[in-house]
Amino acid sequence: MRVLVEVIHIVVGLIAAWVIASLAAWSYRRATHDIWLVAYVAMVAVVAMGIGPLRRAYAEDRARLNGHKEAARDD
Repeated sequence: MRVLVEVIHIVVGLIAAWVIASLAAWSYRRATHDIWLVAYVAMVAVVAMGIGPLRRAYAEDRARLNGHKEAARDD
């Protein structure tokens, strides 16, 4: 479940960067190339910053799942 939350956070960050870049490029057409360049770098940063929390969430979910399996075996 935590993995899903982290993936949703990454997706929302990417959508937010895309919306902001689209609006900025629309409002100032002369700098469209530069605006999208910065937006792509920001999107890469969003994904890069989301990898650590995603790995921790995966480890916690896996540990919790393995804990439940071991508890079921003890019965």
